[in-house]
Amino acid sequence: MTGSEGVDGMTGRLAPLLTGAVREAVGASDGRVCGVYLRSGTPGVLRLAALTGLPGPLFSNWWRVHEDRPFPVSDAHRNGCRVVLADAAETMRRYPQFAASLPYQFGSVYIPVTSGASAYGVLVVIRPAAPERGGEPPGLDRIGRAARLLGSELHTLEEAGTPVVWDEAPACVYPPGSGEEAGRIGRFFWDAGADVVTAEPDLFGLLSPPDGRAPTTARELARAVTDSEADARRVDSALSRTSAGGPSPKPLHVRAADGTLRVLELWAPTLSVPAPGGRSPVAGVVLDPGRGPAGDAAADPLPEGVFRLDRLGVVVYANARAAQALRTPRDRLLGRPLWEAVPWLGLPAFEDQLRGALLAPEPVHCHVPRPPAAAGESFEGDWVAMSVYPGPSVLTCTVVPSNAAAEAAASGAADPTGPTVRAEGTGTGAGGPRDEEAAPAHQDGVTSLLYRPIVLAIALTEAVTARQVSAVVMQELLPAFGGRRLALYLLQDRHLYLAWESGFPDGLLAPYEGIGLDARLPAVEALATGRPLFYDSSEQLAAAFPGVPLDSSVGARAFLPLIASGRPVGSCILGFEGTRRFSSEERTVLTALAGLIAHAMEKAQRYDTEAALARGLQQALLPRRLPAHPLVETAGRYLPGTQGMDVGGDWYDVVESGDGLALVIGDVQGHGVQAAATMGQLRSAVRAFALGDRPPDEVLGATNHLLIDLDPGQFASCCYVRLDPATGLARIARAGHPPPLLLRADGRAHRVETPGGVVLGVDMRADYPVTDLHVAPGAVLALYTDGLVERPGEDIDDGIAALREALSAAGGPADRPGGRALAVVADRLTEGARQAVDRPDDIALLLATRRTAPPPPPA
Repeated sequence: MTGSEGVDGMTGRLAPLLTGAVREAVGASDGRVCGVYLRSGTPGVLRLAALTGLPGPLFSNWWRVHEDRPFPVSDAHRNGCRVVLADAAETMRRYPQFAASLPYQFGSVYIPVTSGASAYGVLVVIRPAAPERGGEPPGLDRIGRAARLLGSELHTLEEAGTPVVWDEAPACVYPPGSGEEAGRIGRFFWDAGADVVTAEPDLFGLLSPPDGRAPTTARELARAVTDSEADARRVDSALSRTSAGGPSPKPLHVRAADGTLRVLELWAPTLSVPAPGGRSPVAGVVLDPGRGPAGDAAADPLPEGVFRLDRLGVVVYANARAAQALRTPRDRLLGRPLWEAVPWLGLPAFEDQLRGALLAPEPVHCHVPRPPAAAGESFEGDWVAMSVYPGPSVLTCTVVPSNAAAEAAASGAADPTGPTVRAEGTGTGAGGPRDEEAAPAHQDGVTSLLYRPIVLAIALTEAVTARQVSAVVMQELLPAFGGRRLALYLLQDRHLYLAWESGFPDGLLAPYEGIGLDARLPAVEALATGRPLFYDSSEQLAAAFPGVPLDSSVGARAFLPLIASGRPVGSCILGFEGTRRFSSEERTVLTALAGLIAHAMEKAQRYDTEAALARGLQQALLPRRLPAHPLVETAGRYLPGTQGMDVGGDWYDVVESGDGLALVIGDVQGHGVQAAATMGQLRSAVRAFALGDRPPDEVLGATNHLLIDLDPGQFASCCYVRLDPATGLARIARAGHPPPLLLRADGRAHRVETPGGVVLGVDMRADYPVTDLHVAPGAVLALYTDGLVERPGEDIDDGIAALREALSAAGGPADRPGGRALAVVADRLTEGARQAVDRPDDIALLLATRRTAPPPPPA
């Protein structure tokens, strides 16, 4: 069973490299699962190309990941650095959306697959959660070598003309060392009256007694069979009940110290003479099922159903009772994926349980409804109790008929053995091979339909502006349901205006821009009535709304009203290729998602309004142009952040101070109107003190006192330089601000080491020492805010060093033809930031250079 069957050409050449890499990486660590994500033909999307240790169809919701989403795979690819997550707690802390989509106990490692400047994808290893954090997981260096080797091989293929992209289902292979495992069985006899255990030699071979000797009492036997105290108590209780004449208990499934499964079966032998004291002896067997013929033969006569799955979900063994409970002949079970052999197990909730057993070390238990075996049987009253026990290469499952879950569900009581899996509609199931049209609700994105409201809610908490909300909706909503088109309309003055669209033909939506609420259109009607509208085909839509123009390729559509706290916000339109039926589950989830989107959009509109006010305030406070001086050239740049309010408290200024110039740059903590207002107050204060030609330490000290007196609840950093144009003497004082850089005339830049004081607004008694620096003619002094040098997860000193190198490259020698044009240098230093999609902080840059003579007058 491989996802690469039938794939040739480019994919066929890539598959052997990828499957070899995942087997090598999983064999190099204590992990059980490994996969490779590669670039796909869709820009900005990574696709799972190879997988070992997991059945691909059961994880098809994770086949595609957007590069710009906050997931570990995306971060490793985008930033070119490895991501190591020790356990579920660390995953939730760093990547809450990813943790919500796979809420299981495991650790994971993500290493970029690169070669030189080429980034091809990410190698992923899923491993048991680390018992203690700290240190590197075992085999990390070998996993890294496997990733580097794969990157080199992919680069060779690419150089030979093979595009390294993947758009198929992943190639799924077995992990190394997943061969047959022999089963073992041992028998024992317990004299309950004397509390003496007599065991066959085979039993001692498969037990793990704590003291290394054969058990002789019931208590010793229980603690030799299992390392779990809770399981040992279950064994004690079962022995006592059987000895007291109670009904023979069902086989007990317990875990050994090494995590392997053991099955314990007990019975009271028939005696011709009653046992003394009313206590009967107990006979029993302990079974280590394994995965070989011996284990299968030992499990055949068990009174409950037992079947086993390999790591790709294929049924490798089933006894007669399992086939009976699953209502599927054994010859149809063996050698087939479980969801193909038993389609009614394809309920999303049971799939979640099975995923948990594949990814985490703990067994899972649940009740599942069976479809009727014959006419007239009640679906709700016919259930099976299922348990899945994980293993390194095989999962052991038990299944027995049970009506307990149905009775508990009917009475509202809690199920003591595990969750009850309800059947809603027909269920979506893992379903074997899927394409994007056949199972749109399970193809793209990073989570299943059941988790979609949770994941979208978490994603929307990071979106602040209406554009960011729209982008999240497009990335999270469309892939979840297999949609191809999305349009978001917002309500303003009783008219709907298009806020975002994707996938619609050019000009199709133009006639509906600014449409009034009295128009008879599906998007308007959905908003006016507060009721979502679903149409399985374009013919249904045309019949309901005659005259609505449709392009020929459009099939089903959903129109969702966006209503927040009873207030209409807008409408959301989803378009699909071809016809489809919206299940009751999909309708419920889409309606819930519409409410989340509406609240996020309403919040975004308020932020956009405040951001516009803040931007206007900030633009009014920043200098329109810098003062000209015959011996000094200056250039300044400001870039607002692209997250949150899009505006912060960074500023720069150049002020005439006596016979010199004051160069000022600062950064107020926070964003928004308050930060911009505080920035304006500080800029005005610094200008006033600079115009009085006060020394730099006094300027910062007085500004610090003013900010504390104002008490805006904010602090600020600042760097103040008083430059004498004639002599080149620069006197520098800093208040918690990054140090200046100086580009010498020979083209080499260095960091100006200056002792600084604390940020402004914190300590009334703070001192701000002054450092003297000589700025030679042609040298460039660079002042900047931390937004230009800070990167998530990196030391700020590394960012300053990178800016120093960029300044050397952008400035070059001062005596080159044309000299140094500061405006060009400033643009080069901020070019990367301008092109960045996400700029978490705003950026300010101020450059100054001395001339040897005044510039010639303009011709």
